[in-house]
Amino acid sequence: MNENIENLVLENLKKIQAEQNASRERDSEILNRLSNIESALARITRDEAINYGEIVQDRHAVDKLKERIERIERRLELTN
Repeated sequence: MNENIENLVLENLKKIQAEQNASRERDSEILNRLSNIESALARITRDEAINYGEIVQDRHAVDKLKERIERIERRLELTN
């Protein structure tokens, strides 16, 4: 009788260990996927910052062109 109980306990412990191992593997996979998501977000943020910098440079160039055009118009007396 004791032997049967011990076998049942051992079987249950083995099942619990198997479930824990499966949980650890899932946790590891989830952490890896989360790490990949964080890396992707960092790349997106970096790319957005680069794009914003380019937009600022473009606006600065447009502002300079506007100033030059206004100066040319004043010299040629083309303003209304």
